[in-house]
Amino acid sequence: MSADGQGRRHWFDDEAGPVVRPYAMTRGRTSSQGQHRLDLIAVVVTEPHADDPEADHMLSPEHVDIVELCRDVPQSVAELAAELDLPIGVVRVLVGDLVDAEFVHVNRPVPPAELPDESILRDVINGLRAL
Repeated sequence: MSADGQGRRHWFDDEAGPVVRPYAMTRGRTSSQGQHRLDLIAVVVTEPHADDPEADHMLSPEHVDIVELCRDVPQSVAELAAELDLPIGVVRVLVGDLVDAEFVHVNRPVPPAELPDESILRDVINGLRAL
């Protein structure tokens, strides 16, 4: 911590400049309604009708960045965290906010337990070959 000429104290990192704590970006929240379903490989896609997220004054700059990053190329939650240099927990809360506001939607991977059994697929292929 450092004090300026007027006696005010500022948190900063000499190389990074002022530091914003992650909980400030999420307004102190550690979860959102839809966050529990956001796997690291869940893919975030910007909604076609999300024209100008900057016009919504309820969105933070990080929210806007997520919408813009996912506009051209859908991104996984892990990719967004890496690109924005934010903790996964923060990105999950921000994406949950954007899902609630209908700026993005999330395509979740199929859980391994719901995938078809490999032996069944082999039997189907063998049956088709026998025809």
